[in-house]
Amino acid sequence: MRKLAFPLLLIAAAAIARLARSADPRRLDLGLELARPSFGHPLGCGDGGVDLLALASEALLRSLWLASVVALVALLIGTTLGGAAALAGGRLEVTLSRACDAVQAFPSFVLALGILAAVPHPTRVHVALVLSLTAWAPFARLALAEIRVVRGLAYVEAARALGGSRARVLFRHALPAALPTARAQLGTTAAALLVSDAALAFLGVGPSDGVALGALLDQGLGAIVRAPHVLLVGAGALCLGALALQALADEAR
Repeated sequence: MRKLAFPLLLIAAAAIARLARSADPRRLDLGLELARPSFGHPLGCGDGGVDLLALASEALLRSLWLASVVALVALLIGTTLGGAAALAGGRLEVTLSRACDAVQAFPSFVLALGILAAVPHPTRVHVALVLSLTAWAPFARLALAEIRVVRGLAYVEAARALGGSRARVLFRHALPAALPTARAQLGTTAAALLVSDAALAFLGVGPSDGVALGALLDQGLGAIVRAPHVLLVGAGALCLGALALQALADEAR
């Protein structure tokens, strides 16, 4: 449980910082553009005088929420598909295995970039849906591997012999054996999704409201000489978010 302290403290700190900075993270004050940290603005200001503490805390909370939700949805879909296919065996198992190969072989970031570039005003819902298209594959592959071992064990065969339906055998007896491995993968996948979300926003195809870690990194890169603190804030927020999700994965293991 000690490893949970860091992610929980980070989320609490980001939430407190956001509540404390009642200013809109998109509010501009041209007189404070790229201002350095001060008492009134502890992390300084970015492009247009936006308060970096308000922007970074809001963007981090939104990114953590998006990555966690997409990872959970991917776990549910992937483990269910993989478990059902492995339990059924035969052509269904081979088909899903090939589908996982195809999804994981294709550069998922390029796919997300291409789809979002075609959306006039992308939102976080669009980003979540696009990332979900490929995030399920690792969980499905893990479930396939685990259920291949479990399906021949005595207690699964007994459940089938006693007349249990395929769905009952899957959810009651087979999938619980795959969940520990899938749970360990959850934090790693969420951390990768957090970085992908930031990368998409950095390239200009993220949420159109501009409240994203990638947009903050883009600001910092453009002002790296005049105001290096902007890039440090963006990079630090992204790093802390990814480390927090990895810490959750370590605890799950």
